Amino acid sequence: MTGNGHEYTDPDDPVGSEPADPVTDDFADADRGLVARLEPGVVKDDRGRVVWDTGAYAFLEEECPDTANPSLWRQSRLCAKQGLYKVTEGIYQVRGLDLSNMTLVEGDQGVLVIDPLISAETARAGLDLYRSRRGDRPVSGVIYSHSHVDHFGGVGGVTEGNVPILAPKDFMENAVSENVYVGPAMARRGLFHTGARIPPGPRGQIGVGLGQAGSTGTVTLIAPNRAITRTGQEEVVDGVRIVFQMTPGTEAPAEMNFYFPEHRALCMAENATHNLHNLLTLRGALVRDARAWSGYLDESIELFAYDSDVLFASHHWPTWGTERLVSFLSLQRDLYAYLHDQTVRMMNQGLVGSEIAETLRMPPGLERSWHTRGYYGSVNHNVKAIYQRYMGWFDGNPAHLWPHPPEAAAVRYVECMGGVAEVVRKAGEYRDRGDLRFAATLLDHAVFSRPDDEEARLALADVYERLGFGAENGTWRNFYLQGAAELREGGQGASIPQVTGLTSALSVDQLFASLAIRVNGPRAWNEYFVIDWVFTDLDTIHRTTLSNGALTSREKPRRGEPDLTVTLNKFRLLRLLAGKGTEGMVFSGDEGLVDRLMGLLDEPDPTFNIVIP
Repeated sequence: MTGNGHEYTDPDDPVGSEPADPVTDDFADADRGLVARLEPGVVKDDRGRVVWDTGAYAFLEEECPDTANPSLWRQSRLCAKQGLYKVTEGIYQVRGLDLSNMTLVEGDQGVLVIDPLISAETARAGLDLYRSRRGDRPVSGVIYSHSHVDHFGGVGGVTEGNVPILAPKDFMENAVSENVYVGPAMARRGLFHTGARIPPGPRGQIGVGLGQAGSTGTVTLIAPNRAITRTGQEEVVDGVRIVFQMTPGTEAPAEMNFYFPEHRALCMAENATHNLHNLLTLRGALVRDARAWSGYLDESIELFAYDSDVLFASHHWPTWGTERLVSFLSLQRDLYAYLHDQTVRMMNQGLVGSEIAETLRMPPGLERSWHTRGYYGSVNHNVKAIYQRYMGWFDGNPAHLWPHPPEAAAVRYVECMGGVAEVVRKAGEYRDRGDLRFAATLLDHAVFSRPDDEEARLALADVYERLGFGAENGTWRNFYLQGAAELREGGQGASIPQVTGLTSALSVDQLFASLAIRVNGPRAWNEYFVIDWVFTDLDTIHRTTLSNGALTSREKPRRGEPDLTVTLNKFRLLRLLAGKGTEGMVFSGDEGLVDRLMGLLDEPDPTFNIVIP
C-alpha cells in the first residue's frame, strides 16, 4: 500500500516505487562533471575521531533489499555520490562530504565559498580537494544562503573571517533561535530525524532523502559582515557579480536565491531540490509558508530561469539546460502551491489536518517526477503543517481541547481495553492483518501504560521496524528505526556537536536571551534583582532584571539603579555562561547576585524520553 505521498510502501507490494520522469536521467546528472573523489572518503578531526565516512554507504551499490523502500534506496544511491564536480566554467561543487553541498565560485584572485557544510573538518577537506585540482586559491568571500547549520557550520574550516561574508537579512537572529535557544530539544529529536545512532546498512540508516547524514565535527559560526536586504540587490565579490532574490519564510526564515549573470548559473539555495521538502521538519522548526514558497519559485523563473544554463542548489545535483531547469522549477512551484491550496480548500470544508492528510492526492503530473516525491518532506506531514500554520494545534472538537497527556491517557485506554496483555494481543491481530499503523497506536498505549512490560516494548519495536523498512521518506524511516532501537536498548542521548565557534559569534543580547530560557521559573518566583553589565570591549551597558521568574534585558538603561554592577568583556561573559566562574570581572554592589542567578538555571536534558514516558 502507499500512503499519500508514498510515505509507506509495504516491501511486498511496492506500489508507487517506480515513477517517474522519463526525460530526466538523475544518475547521469549526478555523475556529470566529476573531477575527483575524496580518497579515502574519511574525514577526521584533530583528535583522530572520524566525523564523516562515505564508505559507510558502499552497500547502496547493491540491489535494494526487502528492508528498504526501492524509491528511497534509489534516492540514497544518488545522494551518496561524493567528490568534486564541475558545474560550469568557474563553478565547482563538493558533494557527498556532508549533508549539504559546498559550492566554489572562482573569482579574479581567489574563490568564493557558498554554504560551507556543517563541520569545519568536512569543509576544510572539501576545500583541500578543490585546491588539489584547481590550485591553491585563497578564499576571497563566503555566502550563507540561509540560517540552517548545514550551510554555515563549517565556515571556520575555510576562513578566519577576514573576507566578505554575505547572508540574508536577519540571518544571525534565526541561526541563533534554532541552533541555540532550542538546540538541546532539536538535537534530541534530530537524533531520530537523521538516524545518527542507527548504523548505516540495509536494515539501518540509508540516508535522509536530502543527503546521507550530518557530519559530527566542530560547528563554527562567523557573523556575516554584508547583509542582503532586497530582491535585485547586486554585489561584486572578487570580481564575481551576483544578483540576489530574498525568499524569507520558505525553507528557512532567512533565505535567499542568487544568480551569476556571467556564468548563466542560478543557485536555488534549499528552495528547489530533488525532493519534496519540509513545511515542518520532524526534528522541529517554525512552520514554513507554502504559499510564499511557491510564489518565490515563480519569481525565480521570471527573474532568472530563462537566462540560465544551469541550476544548482545546496543539496543534490544540478540541472542543466534552460528548458529542463524551467520545467524543474515549474513543477516545484506547482508542488507547494497545490499542497497549500488544496489543504486550505479542504480546511474550509470542515476537514481537520489528519483527515486532509489521508484524503489529499497529488496530481499525476507531479507524481510522475522523481524530484517531487516525499523523500525528506512528505505530503502527509506537510499537510498537517499547513493546517497548523493557519489553525494551530486545536481542531475545534471540544473533546480534544483538554485531553490527558500521553502517559495518563494510556493508563485509561489500557484499563478500558482489558489490560496490557489484551492490548498486546489485539495489536498482534492488527499487525498480522497488515494494519501496522493501528497496531503501533495500540502498542504505544500499552508501553506508556506500563513501560517496563518487555513484551509490549518488543512488539512495538517490531511494528516500528516494519514501518521503517517500508517508508519512502528518509526521516520517517529514521524515526521508526530509532524508536525501535530505543525500545529494545533504552534511551540514547542526543549527539550535540561542539559549538564553541557558534556561541562566541552571538551578540550580547542573544547571550542573555539564551540565559533567560534556562531560568527555572518556579524557583525564581520570589527573586527580584537588577544587574548592570558594563562591557569594556563593546562600550555598552546591558541591564538584566529578574522579576516574577522572568529574566529580561535591555541595552543602555536610562533610569533606576542596579543592585549590582559587573564590569567585564564579552569573553568573560562567555566563560561565565560556560560555567567557568567570574574570574576577571569587577563588582560594585551585591556580588553574590551573580551566583544566585547562575544557581537558578536549569541544564538542558539531552536524553529525555520520546518513545517511553
